[in-house]
Amino acid sequence: MKFKKFAHKALALVLATVVATSAAACGKQADTQSEAGKTVDAAATAWKENALQMPQEGDHFRTYYEVFVYSYCDSDGDGIGDINGLRSKLDYIQDMGYTGIWLMPVMPSPSYHKYDTTDYLNIDSAYGTLDDFKAFLADCHERNIEVIIDFVMNHSSSEHPWFKEAYKYMQSLGKDEEPDASKCPYVDYYNFTKSQEGGYSEVSGTDWYYEAQFWYGMPDLNWDSEAVKNEFKDIAKFWLDLGVDGFRLDAVIYFYFGNHEKSIEVLKWFNDYVKSVKPSAYIVCEGWTDQNTYAKYYDSGVDSMFDFAFADQGGVIAKVLKGTAPAGSYGAMSEKAQELYASHNENAIDAPFYTNHDMARSAGFYPGDLGEARVKMAQALNLLMTGNAFVYYGEELGMKGSGKDENKRAPMYWSKDANAQGMCKGPQGMDSFEMKFDSYEEQAKADDSIYNYVKSAILLRNQNEIIRKGKVQNLSDLSTDYVDVIKKTYNDEEIVILLNVAEEAQTVDATSLSINGKTVENAEVAGELLTGDETVTIEKNTITLPAFSILVLK
Repeated sequence: MKFKKFAHKALALVLATVVATSAAACGKQADTQSEAGKTVDAAATAWKENALQMPQEGDHFRTYYEVFVYSYCDSDGDGIGDINGLRSKLDYIQDMGYTGIWLMPVMPSPSYHKYDTTDYLNIDSAYGTLDDFKAFLADCHERNIEVIIDFVMNHSSSEHPWFKEAYKYMQSLGKDEEPDASKCPYVDYYNFTKSQEGGYSEVSGTDWYYEAQFWYGMPDLNWDSEAVKNEFKDIAKFWLDLGVDGFRLDAVIYFYFGNHEKSIEVLKWFNDYVKSVKPSAYIVCEGWTDQNTYAKYYDSGVDSMFDFAFADQGGVIAKVLKGTAPAGSYGAMSEKAQELYASHNENAIDAPFYTNHDMARSAGFYPGDLGEARVKMAQALNLLMTGNAFVYYGEELGMKGSGKDENKRAPMYWSKDANAQGMCKGPQGMDSFEMKFDSYEEQAKADDSIYNYVKSAILLRNQNEIIRKGKVQNLSDLSTDYVDVIKKTYNDEEIVILLNVAEEAQTVDATSLSINGKTVENAEVAGELLTGDETVTIEKNTITLPAFSILVLK
């Protein structure tokens, strides 16, 4: 069903302002005035004509798109996504409004996911060549799109030449012989011991074991080794010189398993080195643990840590939309997170995300007739956060995928025709399942689609630097179980975000609310995101928010 999406605002002697939904159609802004107590219909997309405030070079408050190249777009018909396929979709990515791309691992690897690297200085042949990658970078930079690559420093592949040499050497040792790095320098690259501990795997035919916390095919690197550090300095410089804008660091809490202090030391060393080579480089890190613990990793000086507190089925966003936490907990946690991270690093840039390649996709979080509305609003709540927001590919379409990891990394749903140009086959072992919502081909034509809603949310973010950079204040006096009201401040300007997560319309008495010194009835509407055909109204200082709606005032 297609919905009308209009904003209504009753104003005395003020021009009617309009707000937006996911509609793709454009309209002309109404120029009639209203009398107090009445509402004025106006074209729903007028706010979309507002000027953009796009991030410039070196500005890392962006909107990043996480892409699994393997499943994104296939350019050569082998069923596997590749760099040239991704490059062919840059118009789509730019049109969506993304200003950054995080590439999951692209270096050579024996696995489909490529988190076990065999060569840190190349592109996996299934994805293309270094020349393909250079051309891709050039095209991105022409579009003001930054590119960061997954950088797996915690471990290598067991097929990496370093480990193969070390493993072979360990097998050659006599019964009481100790390893000697002068005879095999690579033995110092890994952690070998005769103690059989959890997270260690056997060196076949010996009484030696090596650390591999994730899997025996991913031996952990030894960060006490200066040789390892020198290797990764060279590797980082290689990619920075090639033109990447930074790195996403995998599994940083595992550099020294069980020792956060030493892991943070390694992270500080790496961050300092990268910034010495390229001061504008951006580093975001994965530390899948509790919020207070990953907050400590900001002590290293890195730009960002992924903010797991808001992510997945158990995160704040999903809880608020499921009704298992009050709406105000979203703003309260946003304010708390900003203060917490700044206490460790005053230049911290939060990295909010909602789902990623290790999590079930959000389309499965919300069953029932109102599932689509919740899927839409969840994406908006992520995109309205301060910091550098990340969106996993396919979430803009409401793609499905849960259970085994392969299902979470299903092919980008460009078309219902699995054999259409560019469609990928997906990882081997992926279950066969149908998507819950339409493909891009269908959604692009539907004004009320998830795709067009997310596109509108990103546009709103790109039009308002204050959304990306503002200091958060949760207005708890105006918030309820279903309504949250948040004020953001940046460069002496203010913006207010009001959201309703209820299944019915909610009213807000905004008499006490001041925005840039103005009352609500004199404030401008910066944008609106609706999921149904009801309208927002502002009559004097009372705001009525439809079910699952968002209003932004400035």
